Amino acid sequence: MGISTNFSVAIAGAGLSGLCLAQYLTRAGIDAHVYERDPGPFVRRQGYRIILDRHGLAALRESLPRPLYNLALTTGDEPGGHLRFTDSRLRDAFTITFKDEPYATRQVDRLTLRSILQTGLNGRIHYGKQAVAVDSGGPAGLRLRFADGGAVAATVVVGADGVGSALRAQLMPDAAPASAPLAGIYGRSPLHRNGESMIPDALRSSGVLAIADRPGRAFFFTPMRFGERPREAFARLAPGSYAPTGDDYVMWGLLLGQGEVPIGVRGDLLALWRLAAGLSTDFHPLIRRLVATAELDATVLNLFATGRRPRRWAVPRATMMGDAVHVMPPFGAHGGNTALRDAALLGRRLLEARATGRAVEEAIAAYQDEMVPYAFRAVDTAGRLMRRLTGGAAAPHWVLTRVLPRLHRVTVPEA
Repeated sequence: MGISTNFSVAIAGAGLSGLCLAQYLTRAGIDAHVYERDPGPFVRRQGYRIILDRHGLAALRESLPRPLYNLALTTGDEPGGHLRFTDSRLRDAFTITFKDEPYATRQVDRLTLRSILQTGLNGRIHYGKQAVAVDSGGPAGLRLRFADGGAVAATVVVGADGVGSALRAQLMPDAAPASAPLAGIYGRSPLHRNGESMIPDALRSSGVLAIADRPGRAFFFTPMRFGERPREAFARLAPGSYAPTGDDYVMWGLLLGQGEVPIGVRGDLLALWRLAAGLSTDFHPLIRRLVATAELDATVLNLFATGRRPRRWAVPRATMMGDAVHVMPPFGAHGGNTALRDAALLGRRLLEARATGRAVEEAIAAYQDEMVPYAFRAVDTAGRLMRRLTGGAAAPHWVLTRVLPRLHRVTVPEA
C-alpha cells in the first residue's frame, strides 16, 4: 500500500508503544515518523524480558505484518507456569499457577522485540531528536519541536516518550506521576555456566519472588530461554534485519527502598552492582551467585513511579501512550502490555477516522476515553501488588516470611 502524505503522525519516543503504532499506521498507508532522543537504537537498556499477555499479543498481531508477528512468537518461549513466593532462603510460602490456553501468553526478550518492531520502518525512525513541545499551526495543523531547535509538521502528535516525558506537562498538565517508595536494581546473568544451568530443575518453569525478613526488600528472578535463536529466526523471517545474539539468561531484580539508593551511585553501573551485591548477602547462595555473575553493563536502576489519571487533555490533536501516561510499578506484568494495547487502539481509531471522515479530534478523544479506564485499572492493580508483596502490611509480611515457609520444604538446597 502506498503512503499518503496529506495526513501525518509524529510520534515522540521509540519504545514499544511508539514503534508499534508506527508499524500499525505505516501498514495502513498513513505517513508516520518516530523521533527518539537517544542517539541510536540500542544505546540504553530498557529492561530484559516481557511476558506478553492476551492484550499484548493481540496488539502485535493487529499491528505487525504476519512474518514479524511470527518472529516474536518463535523467538519467545512459553513463560513459566508458576510464580513462587519464598522467603530469603528460597523456602516456599505459596505458588501462583497460571492456567492460560497455549499461546495466550508468551515470554519474549525486550531487545529482540524492539528489533522486530523496528524492522521495515526504514527512514521513519529519527534518532537524536528530543521532543520538547507541541505548537499549534503549520501546514498540517501541529508542529513537534525538538531540543536542537528543529521542528516537524504533523496532523497528529503522539507522546510516547516514557516516564520522563517532556511533553506530558503540556499535553496532560494535571497528571505528573507520583514517586513510589520502592526502586529496583535489575541485572542479567548467563543462564548457563560451564555447561550447567544456573537455575535448578525445581525452578525451571518458575519465576521466583524471594521476600526478605525486612519489609520493602525482595529479590525476583526468572530464566529467559529463546524458542529459536534470533539470528536464525530473523534470517528466515526478516532477512537483512538486525538480530540480537539471543543467549539464554536469567533476569533478576533486587527490590529496595528508594532512599537506600544514594544519589551519587544512580548513574554508576559498578556502584549499583556493588550495592545489589551488598544487599543480597542475606539471601540464598543461588541469589548471591546470580548477582556475582551478572553482566556489569546490563545493570539498570528503576525508580518506581505511579501514574495519575489525566483530567484534561490540553491539545485536541495530540495525545499520549504508554509510560508517559500510566507508568506503574513492575508488579503483575501489565506495563508493556498496556503500552502495546494503547498503540493498537490509537492506530485503530485514527484509521477509522481516515476511512469515515470523522474528525481527528473526535477519534483521539475516543481513544483517550477508552484507554484511561483500562490503563489505570492496571496501575491500581500494580500498586496493590507492590504493597502486599513487599511488606506494605505488617501481618501479611510476617505470614509470608515466618509462618508459611516453615510449612514447606526448602525449594533449593544451599549446598
